[in-house]
Amino acid sequence: MADRARERRRVIALCVGNPQRGDDGVGGAVARALRALIDGVEIIEEEGEATSVLARLKGADAAFIVDACVSGQAPGEMRRFDIGEGPLPQRGFGASTHGLGLAEALELARALGALPARCIVYTIEGENFTLGAPLSPRVAAAVEIVAKRMRADILGQ
Repeated sequence: MADRARERRRVIALCVGNPQRGDDGVGGAVARALRALIDGVEIIEEEGEATSVLARLKGADAAFIVDACVSGQAPGEMRRFDIGEGPLPQRGFGASTHGLGLAEALELARALGALPARCIVYTIEGENFTLGAPLSPRVAAAVEIVAKRMRADILGQ
């Protein structure tokens, strides 16, 4: 019965980041790991431009989002935010190479009535955002853990 309810609802996993900028590519790495763990969920890789994020959220009943952040925590540290309970903290999410960051995009979605009923954001603290760099070791170690946590949340476990 739970599988049928999930099939009728549009559930997305929005994995944000730029794969060319070191740890900012963690979203794509989580997307690849998540694809190996779960079926029946729309897994989307997105670079994070605000209007693109808004377009991806449109019509979703639930969104599970992962992005790198820079908030002063230890590299590779993971956090989970329920956006229904309040906005993302501006520290670590307020800036983007695209102008508006993820926090602003989600608050714009809320203001427009486009925020899914369930919206969970997972963050992984980045360390190195150098153009062409691979994921740093502590960020790479967090990928599988976050993918498993997202799967559990998506499945309601």
